[in-house]
Amino acid sequence: MSDQLTEKIIGAAIEVHRVLGPGLLESVYEEALCVELPLRHLRFQRQVEVEVRYKEHIIKGQRIDLLIENEVVVELKAIANLPHVATAQTLSYLKATGLRRGLLINFGASRLVDGIKRISL
Repeated sequence: MSDQLTEKIIGAAIEVHRVLGPGLLESVYEEALCVELPLRHLRFQRQVEVEVRYKEHIIKGQRIDLLIENEVVVELKAIANLPHVATAQTLSYLKATGLRRGLLINFGASRLVDGIKRISL
């Protein structure tokens, strides 16, 4: 099944990586992606606070890098080797928001297609 929204997001990320290449800070890629997304007519929110429930309490402090079209959680990294905890983090964001689709994008990969992971609930 093709998902046009995630395909557009991945296309935007690939363009950012094509222009900038690997080796920069995560914040640089986030800023560049925030320039590229509107060029592709995609609405987004940046650094969205996520509430985590623990028993009867709400715990704050978690932030989603990007929330695209209020549908897709995007977690950005810029490291050589992606730790497994990054996938768990993205899954936690999906559970906390009730959303079903996420993308984990690692700009540290030499080929971005090797650094993209689709995550869904």
